[in-house]
Amino acid sequence: MNRRRACCLKWIVPAAAIALIGMAEARPAEASLGGDVGSIQADQVKLQGTRQTTPKAAYTVHEIQAASGTVVREYLAADGKVFAVTFRGPFLPDMRQILGNYFEQYSTARQAQVAQNPNARRARRPVVVDEPGLNVQIGGHPRSFGGRAYVPGMLPAGVQLEEIQ
Repeated sequence: MNRRRACCLKWIVPAAAIALIGMAEARPAEASLGGDVGSIQADQVKLQGTRQTTPKAAYTVHEIQAASGTVVREYLAADGKVFAVTFRGPFLPDMRQILGNYFEQYSTARQAQVAQNPNARRARRPVVVDEPGLNVQIGGHPRSFGGRAYVPGMLPAGVQLEEIQ
């Protein structure tokens, strides 16, 4: 390869990568947590799964069995908003997809935890993010993960945290 072409490739490849990352970040979030029934349907398509619905007194549980074997449950309140999401299975789901518009808050809190304790990222212990307006708990090990995320202020009246599993 001649020198001029190599020089151009040195700049074009990183620029293209940055452009692709920017386009990925600019896409609208498929809001699950805080989303509505439409977001649950979008999650089902993205997860390539089947969905079952179970009505409860104050909410409806939409359980998606993903093609990967992971089960995602989305808790839809009577007002039509997803107030909680749980998952379990051999693989972690895409947290950006699961948390939707709450992903940035989760990500910022996680980065702060790692900044306080650099070994936190490598440690094999549960992840707990307990922020105002968002609670996320993730645990497990390869081929056996589980977790839940919920917005405390969106919990329907009378719903106990033990119900969100």
